[in-house]
Amino acid sequence: MRRTLLVRLSAGIIACLGAWVAYTQNQSPPQPSKVNKIANDLYELEGDGGNVAVYLTDEGVIVIDDKFERNYDDIMASIKKLTDKPVKYVLNTHQHGDHTGSNNRMMAAGVVVIAHKNARINMVAGKQPGAPQISFADQEQLFLGGKEVDAFYFGRGHTNGDVVILFPALRVLHTGDLFTTNGKGNVAPFVDYNGGGSAAEWTKTLDGVLKLEFDTVIPGHGPVSKRADLEKYRAGFEKMQSNIRNMSRQGKSKEEVLKMLVADFGWGSTGLGVNSLDRMMTELK
Repeated sequence: MRRTLLVRLSAGIIACLGAWVAYTQNQSPPQPSKVNKIANDLYELEGDGGNVAVYLTDEGVIVIDDKFERNYDDIMASIKKLTDKPVKYVLNTHQHGDHTGSNNRMMAAGVVVIAHKNARINMVAGKQPGAPQISFADQEQLFLGGKEVDAFYFGRGHTNGDVVILFPALRVLHTGDLFTTNGKGNVAPFVDYNGGGSAAEWTKTLDGVLKLEFDTVIPGHGPVSKRADLEKYRAGFEKMQSNIRNMSRQGKSKEEVLKMLVADFGWGSTGLGVNSLDRMMTELK
């Protein structure tokens, strides 16, 4: 019986991994992005791939993340409806292709791409196209047209190169995939261990993020949220860590842990994170 259950669990993990690959690498024709005005000259492009932030200035446009390569034309068309100024900079929150896929085409158009040094290292190692021309360690400030955008690195989480992007004048934060949401408060993180991610350090990283001053949050995926939503996510993540740690130390099976995660943290609603469960249990134990 136990062997049968483990086989079923393994099959489920493989299926969830396939779902994550489909989630980030699906090659179906992209749908037009939904353009959401966040505040003043800050907009969000929501839809296929990761959420994109678009900040308009008198001297050009600053973009945060650029989805898949197939989304490039849609991104540029959406921006053209907002301004006649050119895109000058793209800041990547991390290296995954649903956030960096249009880097190559952006560069070909003369756009400067910036990311954390670990994200760049990961992209080069993975032979991903569009490795950023500029990288930084802990903090980067960008000024354009009298407006400021700040990038901060607080440590490992989803990967080892996640940064958050702050628009200080507007009190808005783009978290990349350090925070994703389906709007229902579930905690189903994807820890990219091959990309240097860490379930154990993720909450410490969020503690650093929460020291920043912001009210509105653009998550890596999902609807625009509030600071309280990120605080709730962080608290839920800590509870999830504790549950996994305690069950692992009690010798509970992977299947039992997974059942807890599905019941208490909504993992079954997205499938994300399940493929890293083995390594999460080992890390947190």
